[in-house]
Amino acid sequence: MTDSPADATPYEVLGVAATADDDELRRAYRRAARESHPDLGGDARRFRQVQIAWERIGTPAARRAYDAGSRGAAAPGTSGAQGPSGSSVWRDGAGRDAYAPPAARRDSRPRARSHGHPGGRSREVFLQAEREWVGLGDPIEDPYDPTLVRSAPRHIRRLLAEALAEEATASIVADMGIGVTVWHDLDAGAEGKLDHAVLAPSGLWALESIDWGAPVRIEHGEIVGETLAPGERPVKELVRAARAVQKQTRVRFTGRLLVVPDSAVDEDVQLVGSPRKPTAFVVRRSALGQVLNGVWSPEGSVDVFEIRDRLQQTVRFV
Repeated sequence: MTDSPADATPYEVLGVAATADDDELRRAYRRAARESHPDLGGDARRFRQVQIAWERIGTPAARRAYDAGSRGAAAPGTSGAQGPSGSSVWRDGAGRDAYAPPAARRDSRPRARSHGHPGGRSREVFLQAEREWVGLGDPIEDPYDPTLVRSAPRHIRRLLAEALAEEATASIVADMGIGVTVWHDLDAGAEGKLDHAVLAPSGLWALESIDWGAPVRIEHGEIVGETLAPGERPVKELVRAARAVQKQTRVRFTGRLLVVPDSAVDEDVQLVGSPRKPTAFVVRRSALGQVLNGVWSPEGSVDVFEIRDRLQQTVRFV
């Protein structure tokens, strides 16, 4: 488990309700640990998840802290939150998960040109889904309260995770400097939206930022994983959204990138499709800057000024 709201909660990992008593919780842990132990034929990754879940809610004190919104002790080998460019979650002064939009930065370093509102539409969808789940007539004092978010169904938590992923990508791109321009939440018509279009000397890139809360892999030209929704086809959806924006603006994309949390995949960059004509690249968040700076880019350069002017005149936002 990482810090993403899309992750399974410790209760979900152990297979019990959040209202389970201590004895029931202990029995669930023992059962899950026995079933997942590698020496007994279990899965090492699953066993690790069970141990982390137990660290977070296995004692009355740890459970009270978790239920109150604190992340609790960091898992061995981690150091807590990394901020927008690493972790998907920010912390407040009390060490709780803080899911509200990050405050504007005030440093004086040159920043990439940015247009649109990263994560804006995803947050709107999350807030609407959360409101329907809580009940339209019931007041919500703080929709980003960690306790409320953690108690929501996983499909609702994932909506927030997607907004956080988009904001994390925006933060990385912003730090690339004034030679880069980025458009967020582009209108892709019937295909919904394209999360980001990034224009750099290496080319014009169509980006989708996403977080499934669990590892994923590439099979037969598509991304698959246990937490993807039935019928979900991320690569196909990115291709369609990029083509819709391309048709609207009459500007061709150099490539398409699916940006995922580092914990979701085992390699920095993975190719989807053939090397001669890639469909897309799956990119770890920490490697995104390298890709956009041209490490994996096609040979040649683009006319940044011409493309930027055309996009400024033609792009639409959701």
